[in-house]
Amino acid sequence: MKQSDKIYVAGHRGLVGSAIVKNLKSKGYQNIIGRTHQELNLTSQQEVRDFFASEQPEIVVLAAAKVGGINANNTAPADFAYENMQIQCNVIKCSHDFHVKKLLFLGSTCIYPKLAPQPIPEEALLTGPLEETNEAYAIAKIAGMEMCRFFKQQYGDNFISCMPTNLYGPHDNYDLSGSHVMPAMIRKFHDAKVNNSSSVELWGTGTPLREFLYVDDMADACVFLLENYNGERHVNIGTGKEITIKELAETVQRVVGYQGEIVWNGDMPDGMPRKLTDVSKLHALGWKHKIELEDGIKLAYQWFRENVEKARL
Repeated sequence: MKQSDKIYVAGHRGLVGSAIVKNLKSKGYQNIIGRTHQELNLTSQQEVRDFFASEQPEIVVLAAAKVGGINANNTAPADFAYENMQIQCNVIKCSHDFHVKKLLFLGSTCIYPKLAPQPIPEEALLTGPLEETNEAYAIAKIAGMEMCRFFKQQYGDNFISCMPTNLYGPHDNYDLSGSHVMPAMIRKFHDAKVNNSSSVELWGTGTPLREFLYVDDMADACVFLLENYNGERHVNIGTGKEITIKELAETVQRVVGYQGEIVWNGDMPDGMPRKLTDVSKLHALGWKHKIELEDGIKLAYQWFRENVEKARL
């Protein structure tokens, strides 16, 4: 990858894409293009083909996706499956047809079986049933990752995939109807603090174990892989460290400064009991995370106050 290459980041304004754009620019890559959903509907095959024909990108980062938490995945599985597969099929096929030099596809930890061995190695893919609460999204992501592998096998395309763990940070979704666990907690504790609420209700039992990676670290790993990795199999991106949801809630509560009670609603789903990635492959390639969890939560909360809360006020 050369610094003069034209790099198209699909989803450049989202949590993942914006962090990747920032990281690329910090490393001297300035020829970066992006399109909003209004400017380019990635589910439209014709619009995507017209874009590739006009812009002729040399590097593609596919970070665009329809995403959401357990509630969103549970209530709209058909939308999650259809829209994500449309996006992936259009961008990956056009990357092949228009001779893109390299493509990076971003997966998700939900691609792994519900009862995968822990920590989860890359080889666990397709070895067992998926977690039901995000099965549709997982199937779409698996299809995208495998499609990249098939294009590499059949045509020699340099299409690689990575599998980031749970991400958080600037430009996250703080809408409680569709947010993931970290931004939902930040929003709930902040609102409770502002409104002097005596308690905050959180879903589940608090017992599941999860791994969290600050999005700037994820972006650094993605650019590292673009520069250094050309393998056929996907690569896990994470910290290799885990925490219970209860411990996470207490950490977010402490960072936000909320003094009230946490009430766990055990009638709501927990999701997978444990989800920790095996990052030995990434470490062997020469990359490790830099931002630890509590420091990352402080950065995320600062961004929330300066952007989401300020906009609401």
